[in-house]
Amino acid sequence: MSRRIEIVEVGPRDGLQNEKALLEIDQKIEFIERLETAGARRMETVSFVNPKRVPQMAGAEEISAALPHAEGRSRIGLVLNERGWDRCLAAGCDEANVVVCATDGFGIRNQGASVDEQLAAMQRIAARKHAEGGPPITVTISVAFGCPFEGEVSEEQVLRIVRAAAEAEVDELALADTIGVADPWLVRRRIEAARTAAPGLRLRMHFHDTRNTGLANAFASVEAGVEVLDASCGGLGGCPFAPDATGNIGTEDLVYMLERAGYATGYDLDALIETADWVTGLLGKQPTASVSRAGGFPLRRAAG
Repeated sequence: MSRRIEIVEVGPRDGLQNEKALLEIDQKIEFIERLETAGARRMETVSFVNPKRVPQMAGAEEISAALPHAEGRSRIGLVLNERGWDRCLAAGCDEANVVVCATDGFGIRNQGASVDEQLAAMQRIAARKHAEGGPPITVTISVAFGCPFEGEVSEEQVLRIVRAAAEAEVDELALADTIGVADPWLVRRRIEAARTAAPGLRLRMHFHDTRNTGLANAFASVEAGVEVLDASCGGLGGCPFAPDATGNIGTEDLVYMLERAGYATGYDLDALIETADWVTGLLGKQPTASVSRAGGFPLRRAAG
């Protein structure tokens, strides 16, 4: 196969936001640099949230200032509201990821806003971007497959946001399984429904591996024609406002699966494993990604 799958690295943002250990700004910058050395070309590097609520994300402006613009590399800032958009613009991020929750229950806890309020904010941000200029916008629909507070999330709840994003003429739409409850069959149905509702909008998928279905859901997405997937080095991740949320699918696991099948990702698997070992050592834990524990294959060293 010659088809390329783009992997958006989210370790510096989603990967760190739920960790008890707080990395220093220079350590976060080194994490980003190591990931780019390993092949990351699109990466969520910072989150423009209140550091009092999410102290793991402090230092967004300082991190952005330390990362010079580089051709072929895109540093993404997470945005929840217009204040976050203003900070993202001032920091010079290459892209903005604007989050809209699929349920009021999660939105109020995560962002202090209902779905209607988040949609209105997203529409104002998109209108400002078109009128005043700004980086490309991805709209990520969080809890698009299930909510820890409201349970099942209907297709119509998701499509309402999909249609609003398409009407706002954003650049990309991401469906996020924030708490890891999706299955491959539901993933395929949601992709088909989103394509029907917004046929011209590029799709991206974001999976957590809470219930060991993350890679299966990524496989279903690729089979359904999606070419952009999120992943986190070491399998780090989680949401501070979702009970028992655990990590994203590991970048090294996703790279291994795709490249074994002949897809191109542009990542160096050995460098990813080294980076996962390095960052989890700083955090005082072991990588949850299976390939960081077992290594790639064929093995490059003699079995012990």
